[in-house]
Amino acid sequence: MLEKENMLKLARVKMPFGKYSGRVLIDLPEEYLLWFERQGFPNGELGKLMALCLTLKIEGLDEIVRPLKNM
Repeated sequence: MLEKENMLKLARVKMPFGKYSGRVLIDLPEEYLLWFERQGFPNGELGKLMALCLTLKIEGLDEIVRPLKNM
């Protein structure tokens, strides 16, 4: 799941709905992702990317994705 393509998507794909609509996935607050984890991530690729994003944030690895926003 830590493929380059997924890292780029975390840095470029925007949240399509909700409180943080329009924000890039890697910039979503950890608390927001934890709420989705409890409620259930959306189906499909968005949910998988959100789950990956949460894992990176929990492990303190989200900073490796941030520079990709400017590529």
